[in-house]
Amino acid sequence: MESKFQYDLIVTIVNKNQADLVVEASKQAGAEGGTILFGRGTGIHEQAKLFGITIEPEKELILTLIKKELTETVLESIVAKADLNKPGKGIAFILDVEKVVGINH
Repeated sequence: MESKFQYDLIVTIVNKNQADLVVEASKQAGAEGGTILFGRGTGIHEQAKLFGITIEPEKELILTLIKKELTETVLESIVAKADLNKPGKGIAFILDVEKVVGINH
């Protein structure tokens, strides 16, 4: 069963312990929540060394399924609250969602 609304998926990747900030910002802008996944960075600027041992920084990935008409507002709120315009703070991007099932509200 396909939803009658069109949706986008906002994917936000931030440093460890910043996911709650992103979810809070998205809720303030009209989102109903998000899904938080954990990972680690592998970019050229991501590696740090401690006593000569390479440490891969932990990342949090937030998936926010949002109605298209709210996408820009929610993204702007995330960018502002998480300082994503500053280097090293994270990244966010939007994916078109072709079909959605299971949303019951």
